[in-house]
Amino acid sequence: MGAAASRRRALRSEAMSSVAAKVRAARAFGEYLSQSHPENRNGADDTPIRTWFPKENLFSFQTATTTMQAVFRGCAERKRRKRENDSASVIQRNFRKHLRMVGSRRVKAQTFAERRERSFSRSWSDPTPMKADTSHDSRDSSDLQSSHCTLGEGFEDLDWETEKGLEAVACDTVGFVPPKVMLISSKVPKAEFIPTIIRRDDPSIIPILYDHEHATFEDILEEIEKKLNIYHKGAKIWKMLIFCQGGPGHLYLLKNKVATFAKVEKEEDMIHFWKRLSRLMSKVNPEPNVIHIMGCYILGNPNGEKLFQNLRTLMTPYKVTFESPLELSAQGKQMIETYFDFRLYRLWKSRQHSKLLDFEDVL
Repeated sequence: MGAAASRRRALRSEAMSSVAAKVRAARAFGEYLSQSHPENRNGADDTPIRTWFPKENLFSFQTATTTMQAVFRGCAERKRRKRENDSASVIQRNFRKHLRMVGSRRVKAQTFAERRERSFSRSWSDPTPMKADTSHDSRDSSDLQSSHCTLGEGFEDLDWETEKGLEAVACDTVGFVPPKVMLISSKVPKAEFIPTIIRRDDPSIIPILYDHEHATFEDILEEIEKKLNIYHKGAKIWKMLIFCQGGPGHLYLLKNKVATFAKVEKEEDMIHFWKRLSRLMSKVNPEPNVIHIMGCYILGNPNGEKLFQNLRTLMTPYKVTFESPLELSAQGKQMIETYFDFRLYRLWKSRQHSKLLDFEDVL
């Protein structure tokens, strides 16, 4: 405020000094005219009185007045704009505060709803204080809940045994080889050549190349189901390879869909994907089904083991293990030889990031 007042005083003094200078100039010019033209002076004769002040100086006075008015109007305009900006800033600040409060209320409501869902076992009882004679009601409610859970587990066990029997019947054919599915992301450099370097002597390998940018989890699951039915109707996955980009503790499955140990617990579409993928795993395999991860080293930090643990929990009751060995280790070499022609894989790996020679010409 002090700087603005001093600036206004300076502008006002400058305007007044300009007017004073113009007045002095006008007076000097009038004196010059009175000396040069004596007939314009006031005499004793009967000639009408004429003023010696020239008309040009009237214009100078009007100009000075206009200048001062413009200066004052500019100050008033600046004050008005400042008041408008201050009021707009206050309104925006209050609106942002309102949004933060509404967002916090929404988050609190969501967390409260999640807590209610997690504590569903207590939802049969009334949260109001109980009387002494309501103990029988609470005991009956707990019995009803336990019987409901037991009945649900019985239905799940029945469905499990039924699906297991159907898979056993479908796979009980001569020469049946359990399928091995390869899920290949288009984000991997030169991913289009990966189906050409798989093992030629193993017809059970099913390569699936999906579009990293535009595909969805539903598209991937539908493609896996379709390829399994084409291979052998009713067959399930015994071994699976997910070839995608990622890093220690995370997987880039799709665009804007990064699987971490925290996100596989929160994001509904990712939870749905892994649970549906578990239903495509075999139930008759005497050993746990295996999902290999290639293209990145997940176990580079402790979050990778947490991610695998959460995925195993999501895919329960199906027995699934996750492996992501280093390619240069003995376990990594065994994983590569399970799906690829090792010589062609090494050749593809050496040309994966090269632009000097096309891998198709080498093949």
